[in-house]
Amino acid sequence: MTPSQADGRTPVTAADVEQAVRLAVAALTDAPSAGWRAPACGLEWDCWETLEHLADALFSYATQLAPARPPLDGYVPLRWQRERPAGPASVIFVDRAVGPAGPLQALDAGGGLLAAMVRTAAPQVRAFHSYGVSDPAGFAAMGVVETLVHTHDVAAGLGLPWDPPAELCDRALARLFPEAPSDTDRWTTLLWSTGRAELPGHGRRVFERWHSEPLP
Repeated sequence: MTPSQADGRTPVTAADVEQAVRLAVAALTDAPSAGWRAPACGLEWDCWETLEHLADALFSYATQLAPARPPLDGYVPLRWQRERPAGPASVIFVDRAVGPAGPLQALDAGGGLLAAMVRTAAPQVRAFHSYGVSDPAGFAAMGVVETLVHTHDVAAGLGLPWDPPAELCDRALARLFPEAPSDTDRWTTLLWSTGRAELPGHGRRVFERWHSEPLP
């Protein structure tokens, strides 16, 4: 029994990353091509840029876990850049001529890489994240949260529904937002935790960081 299981928390796993990405790709696949230049909900980026950022985040998390000696004091030194001043800084950019299938495939690939690294990395592995040095389960949880909330941003910008499973949200909340209320709707609570929604009785939260470090 792991420490997380012993105190009632279920660790976030590679299968959770795969599920989140699979659901996200399915939710966005039928979006009209013309809508991808629309602003993503609550962001300065358009829907295409937001999905590129999401694919890039998953790829970057996988890259942190991949070296034989993962970095503990910084990110793997890839070259991040912006295509425009207000756009996201990324390593991964998708050719817009390919159409929406391009960033969706990049998301699927990034999710697959992260899931593979989470599945194969030893539990005691640690790697740098700007919110705190983390473990494979932590990077899995970060990948799940990135996927769920940025799919929300894109789906809202495209006018599509998006309502991920409560159990998936709950596992990610327990790992990255242990201070969040536990008796509220799980998806709304995740949106509240990341500064995207109000939570009855709790007002609106300004997102600053999540808890990357392994929990005791």
